[in-house]
Amino acid sequence: MQFVKLIIIMVSLILQIASNMKNLPTDLLRTFVSVAQLGSFTKAGELLGRSQPAISLQISRLEELASNPLLSRSGQSMELTDAGRILYKAAQQMLSINDQVLGQLDPDTITGKVRLGIPSEFATTLLPKIVSRFANANPNIRLEVNCDLSKNLLSKAGLSSHDLVLTLHDDLEDNQQHQVKVDELVWVTSQSHDTHLQKNVSLIAAPEGCIYRKRATQALNQLKLPWQIVYTIRDLTGIQAAIETGMGVTVLAKSTVPKNLRILKPSDKYPPLGKIGICLIDTRNGNSAAVNKISEYFKFYLR
Repeated sequence: MQFVKLIIIMVSLILQIASNMKNLPTDLLRTFVSVAQLGSFTKAGELLGRSQPAISLQISRLEELASNPLLSRSGQSMELTDAGRILYKAAQQMLSINDQVLGQLDPDTITGKVRLGIPSEFATTLLPKIVSRFANANPNIRLEVNCDLSKNLLSKAGLSSHDLVLTLHDDLEDNQQHQVKVDELVWVTSQSHDTHLQKNVSLIAAPEGCIYRKRATQALNQLKLPWQIVYTIRDLTGIQAAIETGMGVTVLAKSTVPKNLRILKPSDKYPPLGKIGICLIDTRNGNSAAVNKISEYFKFYLR
């Protein structure tokens, strides 16, 4: 009899401990990861189909469960706290497993391969925000990425060898059918060097045919300012490294400027460069479910 009582007490204690254990719901984790990636409650709400107050409530609930603040807000900026960084990494892994399992079990899962053509600066700044989320939610879609100048991607050969092409356009009026965003072109320099103060403009640029290069040289020539190209390289990583060493300045679409570089204010020496169109061209004309799916991601993150 005493043995039976002991078993009952032990079972009762186990049930009590189990009832006090905390679980992290995937819907709260998904909201948290979205806010962290987008840096905005409003944008996360647009992505997840929820209102901004609902997003705030979910984050508060998750902070309760985590017994720690996860986000540090200062004006318009938002950063992860130490606890937030720990949870962010774990949340990505948990959501990845969740999405992959559901993707494998769903009989209507979209499959296929998407050949994506994209300028290097967008591959560096935009793709990291998209790829992990897209791959986790669509484990049976393979993404094959090729980086090149917009001029080459828009050529007959470029369009025929890709299913989806993200490109820059000089003419905002002629490409409204495919245009998903209008961005501002800006002069960019190092955070720790004053190369931009030199008499001659030292320009770091992609090879001939690059829209940024064309717009920069045209603006400098119109004002009869002395300039020279000191370094030519195709990808943003190389351009960024050259700028960080103080070799010169470059021109980029504002939304693609890395955080460790500095945007120069327009001046007599660095005049305004105008705007540029960002277009998304589906060469499959909407006939591929896989292409349609990745297009949705690009359109959202480019807004």
